[in-house]
Amino acid sequence: MAGRTCRLSADRRSVVAGVDPVITSPLDSRRTTERQLVSEILNDASAPDDRGGTASSPQLQVTVEDHVAVLEIRRPPANYFDEELIGALVDAVRALDDDRDCRALVLCSQGKHFCAGADFGGAYATDRAALAGKLYRRAAALFDSRKPIIAAVQGAAVGGGLGLACAADFRVADSATRFVANFSMLGFHHGFGLSVTLPAIVGAQNAADLLYRGATVTGEEALALGLVGRLSEPGCQREVALGWAKEIAAAAPLAVMSMRETLRGDLSERVRVALERELVEQTHLWATVDSAEGIAASRERRTPSFVGR
Repeated sequence: MAGRTCRLSADRRSVVAGVDPVITSPLDSRRTTERQLVSEILNDASAPDDRGGTASSPQLQVTVEDHVAVLEIRRPPANYFDEELIGALVDAVRALDDDRDCRALVLCSQGKHFCAGADFGGAYATDRAALAGKLYRRAAALFDSRKPIIAAVQGAAVGGGLGLACAADFRVADSATRFVANFSMLGFHHGFGLSVTLPAIVGAQNAADLLYRGATVTGEEALALGLVGRLSEPGCQREVALGWAKEIAAAAPLAVMSMRETLRGDLSERVRVALERELVEQTHLWATVDSAEGIAASRERRTPSFVGR
């Protein structure tokens, strides 16, 4: 980071004025670009990750400085999550809620991508529904947090990774960031509470559009939609997120927590209800021909051909 000056790429007003949130590029070209992105992530994910962590490089590193906690996921390059990692995040957030020195949190990841979603390899391949249920019920506790969370999103946030990013209060991205709501192109229902969080962030119509089309949006498009709060210069997401968190941490902490509780209302309960519905629908759809086709097409880097059964 030495020698690099990080700043906001543009303020929200200037970007919104110049970008239409409705994606206007030709469908075939857009789909080709999205398949290329997913292929790149799959290629990146073929490299070994830090699955179990070590004493010097745990799968989740937590530091607190200047009243801001940084939670860094360390499973590069794709930073897939499983129940163990989500559990570590939940435990860390709960501990930081009780830490009076911490007033705001930055969630970030090591490596090329913020998060490529859930790791459904290994045991998940044979008992996906049961293990996904455990993961989701553990993840629900993230929404009980009492302090503001800012996600610094680099590379791609795919599927459940998008859900994790939307669990934060705010998101910072750059122009190269991609938010991928590809569930429908895999033939199954979205998860991670996106039924609640995504409409709350971008509005019901935009959320439905992204999910129905299995869309990918750029950093600039995400800013225009409200999915991103600040757009940084390339590679500066973490620095901008830290600066934003320090601004929040400079305010009266009890007042900030009180305001946040009021604004969020019954969010955590609504997410829990949505997670159960999402899991039921995912379990049903994972057994369909279309889901098998969507997952196979993604792995084979080709366009899926859905038949409606």
